[in-house]
Formats: sequence, structure tokens, C-alpha cells
Amino acid sequence: QVQLVESGGGLVQAGGSLRLSCAVSGPTFSNYDMGWFRQGPGKEREFVAAITWNTIRTYYSDSVKGRFTISRDNAKNTVYLQMNSLNAEDTAVYYCAAPRRRGYSARPTFYDYWGQGTQVTVSS
Repeated sequence: QVQLVESGGGLVQAGGSLRLSCAVSGPTFSNYDMGWFRQGPGKEREFVAAITWNTIRTYYSDSVKGRFTISRDNAKNTVYLQMNSLNAEDTAVYYCAAPRRRGYSARPTFYDYWGQGTQVTVSS
């Protein structure tokens, strides 16, 4: 059974930075492609970033490209999301997710395992 636990959220001023972590327990974390999603108040869950199991490829939504960086440390079973130049529109609950099968998708339905989420609030 794969379990994902996010941490690192909080309150930050506009223009500030945060780094989110997602600790993954379960077999063979290094085999999983990983993704980050977010869900703002009254909004649908949206794709933020993804990284392949071997870190060769990363993907970003247009809204975060150039500001956010996804990375992973397979030795620590952890995936990260470095968020810079935050603005009020980044306020959301952030979730990490993993699919059972290899591949990339921006659709939440592609992912089988989800964390409980961590709140990020950006004050303007």
C-alpha cells in the first residue's frame, strides 16, 4: 500500500517562497512517476507539476512554469515542490499524487494514490 504525506505548507507573503515535501511510503517509490496538484477555494483540482520516476523529464502548468520546480530524491522516498514568486492565485491546498502505471498526465483521474494535502496561503 502506497501512502503519501505532504508537508511544508503555510502562510507566506506575496513574492515569497515555500518548499513542499511529499514523503512516500510503500514499495519501490523510485518506480513511480509523481505529480503535484492543487485545489483553490471553489475551484476544481488542477495540475501543477509532474516528474518521471528517473527524473529525466518534468512537466509544469503554464501558470507555474518558471516559478515552481519539482524534484525528487529517490533515496529519501520524497518528492519536492519549490515554489518561488508566490502570488495570491497560488493559494490552495496542494496534493501530491502517484499513478499505478508509468506515464504522465495532467488529469487527476490518471493518479491512483493521493496525500491528504497541505494548505498554502499567500497574502497580498
